[in-house]
Amino acid sequence: MVISRIGIDGAVLAALGRLDWRAGVFATAMLAASASAAQAQTELKNYVGANGYIQVQQLTCAQLANTYQEDAELLGVWYSGWLNGRAKNHFINVDRTKDGIHQVIVYCKANPNKKVVDAVKILINQAKSGQ
Repeated sequence: MVISRIGIDGAVLAALGRLDWRAGVFATAMLAASASAAQAQTELKNYVGANGYIQVQQLTCAQLANTYQEDAELLGVWYSGWLNGRAKNHFINVDRTKDGIHQVIVYCKANPNKKVVDAVKILINQAKSGQ
């Protein structure tokens, strides 16, 4: 009886050993993936031209999507203010603005070849048409 119990325990321990090995490989792969994703982020200051400014009308969705979240949000607020200023709107709906910025970032991640200004215009037109 002791021998069979050791056999069962040995099988369980062997299975757990395989599970630990697989979990370790999975954890290592996930860590490597997250590290490469973190390295892919670029600081907003890297898009500054020789004059010290970012040409926001030339900024691509790939650049916006690959910068840090807080930088992407900062740019989103800038775009919102710029467009509202052009439309002579002097108010801000904070929740709607945050949601709009989030939508632009999501859109840009899916459409990296577009310019951010075009992405913003597309999303504004979709919102106006009820899509």
